[in-house]
Amino acid sequence: MKVKRAILLFLTSVSAGFVNGLLGTGGGMIILPSLVGFGMDRKKAHANSVCIIFFICLVSAFIYFQSNNLVFATSLPYIPWGIAGAIAGSALLPKINQNILKKLFACFSIWAAYRLITKWTII
Repeated sequence: MKVKRAILLFLTSVSAGFVNGLLGTGGGMIILPSLVGFGMDRKKAHANSVCIIFFICLVSAFIYFQSNNLVFATSLPYIPWGIAGAIAGSALLPKINQNILKKLFACFSIWAAYRLITKWTII
């Protein structure tokens, strides 16, 4: 069983890194269900998913920077508000029922898929 778990962990991690690096997002949508599937509490899985994706994003951002695809001037206005949202979301996470959290994640996933299929952009 440990070998199967190690293989699943490897495949999940590589997939999350690949999707996140290629598309700029989506790694958490692979990591989160994996952590829950391995038996982690949903709230802890959300927190751990963010931590895992943080490091994957750092590597992707560094590679994008090296290849001159990262434009800091474009990114900077998003950072303070993104940090504010992260603080609010992290503070709210412990207060949300796991079933509601599960449904919110599902709704967000469906909304994101719909937007990608129909609009390809947020604006």
